[in-house]
Amino acid sequence: MSDNNQRLVSVERTGAGRFTATNARGGTLSFGTGAEGDNTFTPVELLLAAIGGCTAVDVDVATTRHAEPERFTVTVTGNKITDELGNRLTDLAVAFDVAFADGESADRARAILPRAVKTSHDRLCTVSRTIEVGTPVAATVTDV
Repeated sequence: MSDNNQRLVSVERTGAGRFTATNARGGTLSFGTGAEGDNTFTPVELLLAAIGGCTAVDVDVATTRHAEPERFTVTVTGNKITDELGNRLTDLAVAFDVAFADGESADRARAILPRAVKTSHDRLCTVSRTIEVGTPVAATVTDV
């Protein structure tokens, strides 16, 4: 695999139960454990946001070629369980709530919306495709 395909995010502890992720472009995102009073996202919520965000980008690109939406909301849900496989999410669901104004271009955007959602789910969204297909995760310790 060439370096152009590699994605990288580093995570640094910034305090008790608080972390900041930094991407290769210098973007940052703070998150935490979800403790009382902590209004940051938890890692599980970030996973849900990544699923929704990935497919939202795909669908937005396809539909806004024709018309700007009046409303565009993606809701992602899942049930956190613990069983013999450990902690994980089940019953992941992505729901689109998109509305376009009246008009010919909006009608085209509305018409392609279901196909755009399906194409994102079936082929384009790297995040949900990785989850559905399954990819091993290697965890190592580099310095003790």
